[in-house]
This record gives sequence, C-alpha cells and structure tokens, in this order.
Amino acid sequence: MPRIKRGVTTRQKHKRLLDQAKGYRGRRKNTIRVARQAVEKAGQYAYRDRKVKKRNFRALWIQRINAAVRAEGLTYSQFMHGTKLAGIELDRKVMADLAMNEEAAFKAIIKQAKDALPA
Repeated sequence: MPRIKRGVTTRQKHKRLLDQAKGYRGRRKNTIRVARQAVEKAGQYAYRDRKVKKRNFRALWIQRINAAVRAEGLTYSQFMHGTKLAGIELDRKVMADLAMNEEAAFKAIIKQAKDALPA
C-alpha cells in the first residue's frame, strides 16, 4: 500500500485560512495556529452581530416613529395601538421611512390611528 502524502491539501487549507486572516495585526495574519483562532472568533462575532444589527435597526425605526408621533400629541404605544385598531398593517420600517420622507402621508396615518382610539 503506497503512503499518502498530505502536503498539498494542508497547504491549501493553510492558504485559505491566511487569506481569511488578511488585514489582521501581528501574528494573527501569518501564524496558522493564531490565525485559525482569530478567524473563528471573527466568525462568531459576525454571526452574533448579524442578529444585533436587526435589533439596532428596529430600535432606530421605533425612535423615528416616536419622534414624529409625539409632534402630533400621541405616544408611540398609543399610536401603535391605534394603527392595530384601524387595521393599518404597515411595518415599522415603512412607517419610519414615511415619517422621515413623506410627512403628509404619515400625518394621515396618525389621524387614522387617532380616530380609531377610544375616547
């Protein structure tokens, strides 16, 4: 049985790893063992922060809606309750965009939400 030499595949693996670690500082960019740890940790951060990014954007949309609604004399929670009662099914992303760019349209939505609220 001939012996198996693994140099080519190992070199490919190491090269791919060091390409992923390109731009890192110190030994993290050129030492295989340290680079592997750095790339794995970077992947963990990337996975976590893809989730955090969604949270941050939702918080931003809520702040923008809240600021626009308070100018009309409602709170954010009252406005959202009014939109549910009025049957307005726009998501927060769209509402925040309307609040920023289409003030007249957003004021019409606020009026509908106000009218739907019980006195």
